[in-house]
Amino acid sequence: MPQSDLPVLYTFRRCPYAMRARLALAAAQQAYQPIEVVLRDKPAALLRASPKGTVPVLILPSGEVIDESLNIMLWALHQHDPQQWLMPSIGSLSHMLEAIGDLDKNFKPLLDRCKYPDRYPDVSLDDSRARALQWLVQWEKRLQNHAFLFGTQSSLADVAMFPFVRQFAAIDTAWWDAQALPHLQQWRTHWLNLPLFACVMQKPQSPSGKPF
Repeated sequence: MPQSDLPVLYTFRRCPYAMRARLALAAAQQAYQPIEVVLRDKPAALLRASPKGTVPVLILPSGEVIDESLNIMLWALHQHDPQQWLMPSIGSLSHMLEAIGDLDKNFKPLLDRCKYPDRYPDVSLDDSRARALQWLVQWEKRLQNHAFLFGTQSSLADVAMFPFVRQFAAIDTAWWDAQALPHLQQWRTHWLNLPLFACVMQKPQSPSGKPF
């Protein structure tokens, strides 16, 4: 049973939304009880807490339910933000939230169309990829001037965007490597190599003690 004095996080290791929530919780040094969800057999407790049944879902000891990844990130970092992810060196929190909203609304659907083209038979894969690339080019331009999306230090925007860029690049790594996105590619590699990322990507154990 989860420990009652810790928040409970329903998560799925490879989900980019869950990934960015775990990164923020780890950066905030916030302890929690993780529950890895098998998507084909979602726990009843998860569905009671959040009927939409998507991850991540954070349940606080008070019983409060936070079932949007960005809200989980903000909750964690408002508790403790040692890396100052909420205070970018360029722009403001509202600017970052606007950029993340653009990512979720406009880039994520293109990512899905590129990753699962069979689900979108009426949409050209080449067109979806070209439109996704146009979106990424704007961030490539930002990274030409500084190492992170909102200045000289990592921020909420970097953490929220990285899992989706990671997923997009993995669709066709040869194609990704051939694109004229040197700064974005370097930025992605930086996040991939962070010990923090390795920590949140450790394979969870099933109730039998074996990795999922």
